[in-house]
Amino acid sequence: MATRTRTAASKKTSAKAQDAIALLRADHKAVSELFAQYEKTRSATKKRSLVDAICLQLRVHTQIEDEIFYPAVKAALKDKELVPEASVEHATVKNLIEQVEGKEPDGEMFDAKIKVMSEYVKHHVKEEQNEMFPKAKGTRLDMSALGAQLLAKKNELLARA
Repeated sequence: MATRTRTAASKKTSAKAQDAIALLRADHKAVSELFAQYEKTRSATKKRSLVDAICLQLRVHTQIEDEIFYPAVKAALKDKELVPEASVEHATVKNLIEQVEGKEPDGEMFDAKIKVMSEYVKHHVKEEQNEMFPKAKGTRLDMSALGAQLLAKKNELLARA
């Protein structure tokens, strides 16, 4: 499943050239759908597969934002609040990933970690989409060029996964 999800996500993003914000929004939607599937399933095997896909998507997404998108937005906005806060949120998500990645979905504590991760990611996405993205669009950043950089890095990371 993780391979199928990775391939589908990769094809989806490479099928059409996207600006940076469109690419990041597509990532947000994809991981949200994975979390929704996790909540609906009772199968430990399916949960394991979904967690693998969620962790992969989040690791790749946070890395491309941390390395490419956030520095560009921080510089363009001369931001001292939005980007640092988003970076701290990424660190928390990475900590949660470490707690579940490679582990068996063995009950209520595991499910609770996924639930908290899901809620945390939803909060983070809401802030990005409602605050950071609109401000970033108002800058002179070339969102198409930035999107191409993000996509190239994303595809590189997915190929290594």
